[in-house]
Amino acid sequence: MLDTPRFTEITSTADIRASRHGSRAKCLQRLIRMDLPVPQTVALPFETVREVARGDMPDLHTLISLFDGQPLLLSVRSSSEMSDWGGPGAVLNIGMNDTAHAWLSNTLGHQAADALYLRFIKSFAIEVMRLDEEPFAEITTPAAARATYEDEMDEPFPQAIADQLGAVLRAMARAWDGTSARLLRQAQGAPAEAGLGLVVQRMAQGMGAGQSGAGVVQFVNPATGEPQVTGRYMGQAMGRDALLARDKALYLTEDPRGPSLQDLLPEVYQELIEIGDACRRRLREEMQVEFTIDQGRLYVLDAVRCPRESRASVAIAASLARDGIIPRSEALLRVPPATLSRLLHRQIAPSAEREVLARGVAASPGAAAGRIVFDSAAAQASDARDEACILVRRETTPDDVRGMHAATGVLTERGGSTSHAAVIARGLGLPCVTGATGLTISRRKREMRLPDGRVLSEGDMITIDGSSGEVMAGEVPTLEPALDGAFGDFMAWSDDVRDIGVRANADTVADATLARTFGVDGIGLCRTEHMFFDPARLTVMREMIFAESSTDRAAALERLLPMQRDDFTELFTLMAGLPVCIRLLDPPLHEFLPSEGEGERALAAALDRPLSEVKQRGAALREYNPMLGMRGVRLGVAVPEIYEMQARAIFEATVAASRDGAEVVPEIMIPLVTARREVELVKRRIDAVAAAVQAETGTRFNFRLGVMVETPRAALRAGEIAETSAFLSFGTNDLTQMTYGLSRDDAGRFMSTYVNEGVYPEDPFQTLDIDGVGELLLLGAARGRQARPDVTLALCGEHGGTPEAINFCRLAGFDYVSCSPFRVPVAKLAAAQCTILATRTAK
Repeated sequence: MLDTPRFTEITSTADIRASRHGSRAKCLQRLIRMDLPVPQTVALPFETVREVARGDMPDLHTLISLFDGQPLLLSVRSSSEMSDWGGPGAVLNIGMNDTAHAWLSNTLGHQAADALYLRFIKSFAIEVMRLDEEPFAEITTPAAARATYEDEMDEPFPQAIADQLGAVLRAMARAWDGTSARLLRQAQGAPAEAGLGLVVQRMAQGMGAGQSGAGVVQFVNPATGEPQVTGRYMGQAMGRDALLARDKALYLTEDPRGPSLQDLLPEVYQELIEIGDACRRRLREEMQVEFTIDQGRLYVLDAVRCPRESRASVAIAASLARDGIIPRSEALLRVPPATLSRLLHRQIAPSAEREVLARGVAASPGAAAGRIVFDSAAAQASDARDEACILVRRETTPDDVRGMHAATGVLTERGGSTSHAAVIARGLGLPCVTGATGLTISRRKREMRLPDGRVLSEGDMITIDGSSGEVMAGEVPTLEPALDGAFGDFMAWSDDVRDIGVRANADTVADATLARTFGVDGIGLCRTEHMFFDPARLTVMREMIFAESSTDRAAALERLLPMQRDDFTELFTLMAGLPVCIRLLDPPLHEFLPSEGEGERALAAALDRPLSEVKQRGAALREYNPMLGMRGVRLGVAVPEIYEMQARAIFEATVAASRDGAEVVPEIMIPLVTARREVELVKRRIDAVAAAVQAETGTRFNFRLGVMVETPRAALRAGEIAETSAFLSFGTNDLTQMTYGLSRDDAGRFMSTYVNEGVYPEDPFQTLDIDGVGELLLLGAARGRQARPDVTLALCGEHGGTPEAINFCRLAGFDYVSCSPFRVPVAKLAAAQCTILATRTAK
């Protein structure tokens, strides 16, 4: 064995490191240590490959002298630090020249030798020297291919193996630094300075005499993760030919559809099964094995972590943990939190009627409906309004990533399953259809022309199915996803580990029901205003708004009381004793009124009032900046009857739910607080209502009153506010807006530019701003705890479901985070991972 600073022969004892030579090189060493039949291999580390890209070649004659074989044929494969980061494709049969061709003609026959030489010349010309494919497309002999190469290059085809190998190494090293390669690996989370290693391996000849060929095998179903031998084998083939020409390849296991490797070579098939089991036990992973059979003898050329869908990723990690191959903590760390969200996607209901507008590539699974938007700014503005949207683009670029974050799905005119849109959408867990046939998109006209000539405009509703590639008209009914046992295991294991609570933001019984299936610790935010937008309640709410006296307002609210009470009773009963935090009415009253035209006329008729009065009342309620006007606690102080009605509904629901045996301790949250006095005013009235209900019902109950910290002043004055508050729940949506002086509704117009120019590292509405907003959270938490050590600290903004915010809150000593129901699994796994990593660091 020769070990130089610039390359190392891979043996069981060689100093091979994934951080220096890449994951493929390290995996090959592990296979060698398992005594598997791996051809002789040499690894080039990252630094050597960088030097090659700069034109400084290692001593190739010394490298080549390490190999034996006659004729000597080599392959080169990429070896990035993480297999998901990819790399240039393999180049096979380096060393094919006139002498090797003559030798192989005598041993394999002229037909096989010609095929090998022809294939290598084409590969070298197109993949290494970057010549056009067209001149080589119809060529069928090596002599003609060589002549074409020499005409195109105006130089002889290289015969020396060192010249061929040097050209291959140089091409692969430089390809790694190309723009497309860099964008693809960065989409997989690779750092900009990520290095590439290369492995040079002696060819095991799959085009030899007798039973020779090549194939690929894995031992689990890539979609579900269940045990299943899948793959293909093809005789007289090399590399991954069997996957590229599946119609000519054999099945691996016995199959009624055709011949199989198990029928042809049962001993080799059994050896592959044993290799798969050994890899699972020793490498602690489900591997995909690339193999060659050379005259009946099996060689393992490579083994990589088998490709898998999200469901399979979770199932495999859970299976390895259940079998004791890896600990549960490692299983939890192996699955990125966002992966769990992909298991939760809706699917098109089988019985749903659908009008298919176009078809494309099924690039990322799941179904989504939304209004068409044509750029990231529109997507972010739509998301800020809580309106689902589908981002429609000719093709996406890195500038569209923020828009993809905001969208519920992505549709592109161009691209395939490995395009930018497809890769990023799968990473985000978004349904995606790419390469929609016949679709023509005009961003300037803000319209999309369908294959049949019809035109859809921005704002029109469509549904996409990323599992079938279909684009459908309107909003098509969907089914909730079915969650298997592995998902349940991950939720239970996360609960066993995490040391920070995870609650759900749930405004309806449906939201709360979904949250319960995910095993939440309670409801951290119930926004009561959503309950008033039901048509049956909206008219009563409007009557209250138009009331001219406190008595009239109370009469209208008396009609709303039983509706609210029923809502809360159902929530309390469903949550079965878990905490439910109810936020009192927050939005300004004008949001409950129609804005213009027909809506105002209908309201005038419903209230039996003149249209002019309706218009005047609406105009009087409208504000120049309503998000900073009469809303939140200001309503509770100025129109106290609203909060009194809500408090009575909560307390009466508490009594009703408690009769069924559940212990109910409601949490009442006051929104938009800026001063202690506001809390005192509201608290006095709520305490009075609680006393009245207890006297009327003869039932004693407890409740907790707290505030939503969503103004910078509330964070700064958290100490004095905490003296009258049982909990401080930080609402980072409004807190971010007010800290930045930036509207979420308008930020999408320029946020991409700001991030690209480095003003902000990320969109602060997508990723918690640790430096600015985070400092307010730390100040508020510290001052609140100093004044009241037992105060509960929580985060209930949309950031509550992101791993970064969860880690921040955990380190800051928060008691729980709260997020939308579909983000709960992500939050629970992220919380568990933070706890595991913190424990390891402490050790």
